[in-house]
Amino acid sequence: MAFMIIATTETIPGQKIDAYVGVVWATVVRSRHLGHDLYAMLKSIKGGDIRSYESLTDNARADVLKKLEANAKAQGANGVVGMRLGTTAVMPGMVEVFAYGTAVKLKKA
Repeated sequence: MAFMIIATTETIPGQKIDAYVGVVWATVVRSRHLGHDLYAMLKSIKGGDIRSYESLTDNARADVLKKLEANAKAQGANGVVGMRLGTTAVMPGMVEVFAYGTAVKLKKA
């Protein structure tokens, strides 16, 4: 298998878990520029989407999944099952995105 399969489920159709490698995780902490924070604060008064924060969290999620994949590959895995993704505010304007799951060795069923 040339690519990594990451799933929120405990099994993957068409694949058999050959070995459990262990728990893997990754975290990314990001902040916006002060100018973006001021704009977001003003935007929150009116209401609506705050696209700069949407972009911040979307990019952080993509990056944390890349890090999770790299951590699993470093342990010799070619899959991650039971993956969970979460976010938390570290402080105003700063967000942590984290992912964790079980690294496994998969083979065709």
